[in-house]
This record gives sequence, C-alpha cells and structure tokens, in this order.
Amino acid sequence: MNDWPEGSSDDSRGNRYGRGSGSAHPEGARAMRQVRRTPGGPGGPRSAPPYGGVPQQRYPNDGQGRDSYDSGYNTGQVYGGPPPGGSGGTRPAPNWRRRIKWTAITVVTVFVVTSVATYFWADSKLHRDVDLSKVIDRPEGGEGTNYLIVGSDSRDGMSSEDKKKLHTGSAEGKRTDTMMILHTGDNGSTLISLPRDSDVEIPSFKGSSSGKLYQGTGRHTKLNAAYATDGPELLVRTVEFNTGLRIDHYAEIGFGGFANIVDAVGGVEMTIDKGFKDKWSGADFEAGKQTLNGEQALAFVRTRHAFAASDLQRTKNQQKFLSALAHEVATPSTVLNPFRLYPTMGAGLDSLIVDKDMSLWDLADMFWSMKGVTGGDGTSMNMPISGSTGGNLVWDKAKVKTLVDELKKDEKVTVSGN
Repeated sequence: MNDWPEGSSDDSRGNRYGRGSGSAHPEGARAMRQVRRTPGGPGGPRSAPPYGGVPQQRYPNDGQGRDSYDSGYNTGQVYGGPPPGGSGGTRPAPNWRRRIKWTAITVVTVFVVTSVATYFWADSKLHRDVDLSKVIDRPEGGEGTNYLIVGSDSRDGMSSEDKKKLHTGSAEGKRTDTMMILHTGDNGSTLISLPRDSDVEIPSFKGSSSGKLYQGTGRHTKLNAAYATDGPELLVRTVEFNTGLRIDHYAEIGFGGFANIVDAVGGVEMTIDKGFKDKWSGADFEAGKQTLNGEQALAFVRTRHAFAASDLQRTKNQQKFLSALAHEVATPSTVLNPFRLYPTMGAGLDSLIVDKDMSLWDLADMFWSMKGVTGGDGTSMNMPISGSTGGNLVWDKAKVKTLVDELKKDEKVTVSGN
C-alpha cells in the first residue's frame, strides 16, 4: 500500500534528492506530511515504539520471569556484576586451602624435576676411567667402605698461561702429590694421609693397558712412583699389597680442577699459624686469617720444601685445607645458591676421575664423610711412621697392622699417626 499522500509519487517528485539534481545548490530538507490513521486500523494513529524506536525483542522465558537469552543483561548484571538481589559487588572469599594445595604441588614438582635433571647432568660428567677389576691378588674386604683419594699433578686442559700462573711446570705424564685413604662405616670415619715419600714394595701386577703380567722383584721405591709407573690401577695394587686393606673406590682430581673448585666457591677462608714461602710451589703466605683463591690454595697444599718435616707437614696442611674447603662447599650460601652450587659441582666433576663402579651416591658419601672427619667428627691422621731410609719414610708395621685390623672390623681407631 502506498503511504504517500494522494497525488504524490516517485514520478511526480521531479528532479529531486534521490534521483539526482541538475541544480548546483543542495536541495533543502523535505517535510513529510502528517498521516492520520484510525486507532487499531490501517489509518489510525500509532504510538512510538519503546527503546528509542527499536521494537523490544522477546525471548523464551527461563521460568523465573526472565528472558533466557537476555537474562541478567537488562538488570545490570554485565561483565561479572552482582546478580539481582545480590550484595552489591562483594566477591566470593578465596579458597586458601585450594591455593596452598596447588602451590605445594607446584613446588614439589619443580623440586623433583630439578633434582632428577641435576642427577643425570652430574652423572654424565663423571669420568669413570679406572677399572679396579684389572687389579690382581686383592685382599678380602671388610666392613665399611674404603676410598683411595688422590690429588695428581695432571695438567690436562691447562694452557701455558695456566701452568705458569699455578707454578705447575710442564712435565709430561702424571704424578701424585696427595694420597689419602678414607674409611666410612657405622663407627665414624677415618682419614689417613699417605705421604708420597712412603717406602713401599712394588708387587706383581698386570699392566692396565697391555694386560701383561709383571712379576714383582721386591723392589722398594716411593709410593708416588707406583702411580707414575702404571697409573691408578698399580697405585691401588701397591696400597693394598703394603697395607692388606681392600680399596673399594678410587677418586682423583688434578691441579686445574682443584683450583677451579676453590674459585667457584669464592675462595676459602683459613688461618695460617706461621708464614712461609716456597719458590717451587709459588707459596708466599703471612701468618693470620685470610681467604685463599684457587692459585693460593694450590700452592698451600703442594708446599713441602719450606718445612723441616717436608712431606709430613704437607699432609697436615692438606687435611687442614680440605676441612676449610669442605666447610665452605657445604654452607647454605653455596648449597642453596644455584649460581654457586652448579659452577662448584661443574668445576669438580669436570676434572674428577673415578672407578667404573663409583656412583653419585658413593661420591656424596665420600664428600660428606670427609667433611665430617676434617670438621672434627671422626679421626684424621698420617700413616704411622717408624723412621726413614734413603730419604723414604718407613711405615711402622705393627701400628699399620693394628690400624688395618680396626678398619676391617669397622672399629674405632686407637692408633695414632705422625
């Protein structure tokens, strides 16, 4: 039906708005005539629709007097607003028990994942190069565990500048500057230093590389010569032959690794009772409390020419320094600080050589036992000495036998060393 007034049509509007205009001036707004209509009929008046001219849209009722689609919108409950009749914007109380539960689960998960990753990382860095199965004619084992701990003059991985800085020289091969037996058991731990100048007999042995059997000739020499002759396997064989004590595990660290560990923990504080100098090791210390860096620490544990007791005094200094180092490594500032813990572990593991059966648990047992002994919880001593011959230190055979018997039975040690 056409709602335009009678006589009006598209054709009668002429050239007006909507059909184009030839006039250069815009045409004015046109007025629409009022249309009167009868109520309820086509010609009646109409009331204006609500909502500003947009007819209200209706949706199925949700059973509570509200439209199911628009429920809450027209009442102001928009974007998280309170429901009708609610408490004016009050948010529900947080579920702290649930939050604590999930926080605990997250912390435990992170701890477990980190621990497992650290274990495999550390285990992969161990150099299991020593095969104790090549050692022949071994004594019977006893109670507890015996570790042979060796500090060698290995220069592997060191530059010419490092060798000069650490006063290591450039000699070929490897020798041992430090040898210790650490016994762990139910009755405490015992750490026994073996002077490198100890007089020992080189027994029959099987070559670690050739597999050839070398018959013993009764030849006596210094203990460190065994290592220089055929490495760790012959050293273990020689210690076992001359003591009767079975060695369960072997651990060795070189010059560079030792110095790096000290630097990784930020240095080691200790008190030096009397100052000394030694051109061979590069030592130059004054008496008193001081913090030693890696270079100074290596000079401290290597020095023997500056002392009248020579190697015996050096072994005492080595035990004293190891006590201070173990204490520093085990402090919360190192253990709980990953920026110190991981560099320290990395420095030690990178240059640590162990036997093929050594696990990380064995390594941890060795470290904590050594820390306990050097901290006063156990026995720390030198191998008993009865005298010397040709510059070699002779062990006290009676005391050594008593000492070994006590270690085999895991009894408290009653023997004292030099």
